[in-house]
Amino acid sequence: MNKTHIDRRNFLTTAAVAGAGLATAAARDWAGKNPTRYPDPDLISLDPRFDKYKIGNTPVQRLYTSPNALWTEGCAWNGVGRYLVFSDIPNDLQLRWVEDDNRVTVFRKPSGNSNGNTFDYRGRQISCQHGHRRVVRYEYDGTETVLAATFDDKPFNAPNDAVVHRGDDSIWFTDPGYGSLSDYEGNKGPLELKEAVYRIDAKSGKITKVTDDIHKPNGLCFSPDLSQLYVSDSGTGKNIKVWNVDGVKLKNGKEFASMKALKAQGGDRLATTKELAQKNTPSLMAAGGADGIRADVDGNIWASAGWVGAGYDGVHTFAPNGDRIGQIRLPEICSNVCFGGRKRNRLFMTASQSLYAVYTNATGAHIT
Repeated sequence: MNKTHIDRRNFLTTAAVAGAGLATAAARDWAGKNPTRYPDPDLISLDPRFDKYKIGNTPVQRLYTSPNALWTEGCAWNGVGRYLVFSDIPNDLQLRWVEDDNRVTVFRKPSGNSNGNTFDYRGRQISCQHGHRRVVRYEYDGTETVLAATFDDKPFNAPNDAVVHRGDDSIWFTDPGYGSLSDYEGNKGPLELKEAVYRIDAKSGKITKVTDDIHKPNGLCFSPDLSQLYVSDSGTGKNIKVWNVDGVKLKNGKEFASMKALKAQGGDRLATTKELAQKNTPSLMAAGGADGIRADVDGNIWASAGWVGAGYDGVHTFAPNGDRIGQIRLPEICSNVCFGGRKRNRLFMTASQSLYAVYTNATGAHIT
């Protein structure tokens, strides 16, 4: 390997680490008219294990924002089309950000108040529709196939997020019911099923409940080797749970990581593992919640985080053992994340009225 390349890489990594101590909560120009001083102060290592995933000369970018946007969600990367699809649930539409010229256009309206989106391994888009309480797939000709609408002869609560299993093409989705609690993100109505996680068999179409041992199952993702399924609980749990995957079943469910966190002195970021060990922190923060989550190839979990405020909201990164090792601060509540771009090393983040992105030294474990 070229020595110049090695030296440059080491320099950028060192710069990213050194800049962590200079992070402040100072207001930045998210409109992009004024450049961000590197290393970006909103990319924060809470533990040395996060250092290698930070790039010293890259910024967190706001790719899109609109005063007309209400709640952006469900980002999913399409590698063939080189675009990102995401939802604006209350506005009943899907948007598309195109990589080549950064334009954002309306992709689908109405969308059934779609929330989570993903793509299967044939390139077809799958969406969770709050308004119609179902999971659908968009075929190559643009028609819509309903994959899941009822279970035990009862309508789903309001499917929220979905992932596709790389091994058998099955679709796993969560059904917490947020879209049926009011008319804002869907259609208000009773929840007739206990909140749960489900699996759709790719060959037979059979729907199986895989677990209901969780209050409000929300975002979900598989580990790199598909042996584990992670699910965020945005209800009373305020955590991320993990199960072992045994074919079509889940076993040994437990807490993987808590969304409770301690602030550092000054309160503009979370406490580092070193500060936690020294107990040099104030009282416990109010626990926020994780929403959408994704795994990278090293087994780290990148979780959207919000509902606390400055110094907490954004993205929290957890090591494979559940330790919180990194933080990306955003000025809005983050709702979902996904890896994309040509090398699957760009983290996209939907947040309130906006869409953000940042290049990382991590690689997404799955195609979207």
